[in-house]
Amino acid sequence: MRTSRPTRLSGERRRLSPFVVTGTGGEVRPRDQRDLMERPFFSLAKTKRLTPIHYESGGVQVHVQGFPEHGMATIWDADVLIWAASQIVDAENAGLQTSRFLRFTPYQLLTAIGRQTGARDYRLLKGTLARLQSTVIRTTIRHGEHWRRHQFSWIGEWEEMTTAGGRVEGMEFVLPEWFYRGVLDRSLVLTIDPAYFRLKGGIERWLYRVARKHAGRQPQGWCFDILHLHAKSGSLAKPADFACDIRRIAARQSLPGYRLRIERVDHVEMLRILPASYPQSPVDNSVSGIGTSGVETVGGIGTSGVPISGLRACQGQSSLWSDERNPARNLSNLKDSNMVGARRAVDNPRSGADTAPHSRTRRGSEGDGE
Repeated sequence: MRTSRPTRLSGERRRLSPFVVTGTGGEVRPRDQRDLMERPFFSLAKTKRLTPIHYESGGVQVHVQGFPEHGMATIWDADVLIWAASQIVDAENAGLQTSRFLRFTPYQLLTAIGRQTGARDYRLLKGTLARLQSTVIRTTIRHGEHWRRHQFSWIGEWEEMTTAGGRVEGMEFVLPEWFYRGVLDRSLVLTIDPAYFRLKGGIERWLYRVARKHAGRQPQGWCFDILHLHAKSGSLAKPADFACDIRRIAARQSLPGYRLRIERVDHVEMLRILPASYPQSPVDNSVSGIGTSGVETVGGIGTSGVPISGLRACQGQSSLWSDERNPARNLSNLKDSNMVGARRAVDNPRSGADTAPHSRTRRGSEGDGE
């Protein structure tokens, strides 16, 4: 929906105070939400996926459904949620009041997640927001005492602000309460390496998030039965093809901050994820040479199928809502930790051991993957 100015608000935006994102995204440390890192919430392929994801383990259920017009949100679309979580946590750390209702410029978002800012990239961003809004999630994660299941979409509603000539200058969207509360709870948020945005493959991106969530910086890392990894991923790849993808990723050693090792325990193929030596500089240093998935870049940044010289330059923008300021911290926004249950030991390597116990879970559907 296009408007000339953000004056008439509908839906939830009528009762929510806007959180206006200021500045560029490069100075904000990227952060991810733990629940999204651990379980299959996104398609790992760029092709349209209509096959639902249904995952159940340890009493936790996740069901994800995309609709025919747009398909299921992909792991590349999840970059928008990573960006939103990063902005919210950074503002909270500064003592500012935040909200599920975000106002920003597309330039702020695209540059923060390593994308180009040409006309094509703005169109792709709108496609991303459409998939996030049309994807429906049902889950029992962090449900209330008397509630069995929570249903929501990644974005409740969104709107763009354009000039008379059709140029997109501002955007706003509303995040679901489930996601927002998970971001406010600091125990449910992890920093990630900005180099994550450079990872090209869907399985590769998903595996980094699993590594960051489970292995962290533990000296012994974490060990997974590859069949169990396949179930956790929600991938449509056949188990054998998925295992080949994991072996190729392990051979490339492409995950920032982690080393991968294939092991075999009683004829069961395992993947051990070990933390690599971390640099002395902070994890949120700027990343040079960011490229869009599947493209050789020229001069650093590139977009798939488009020469770098063919993209128009785009200057930085300040917030279009400069007259609006985020008020001081509202302590009512801070909630007690809502993380439930103890960490499952199904994948946890034995302390001090070279190998880990394993478990087998339901295999996913067959089809294409990364």
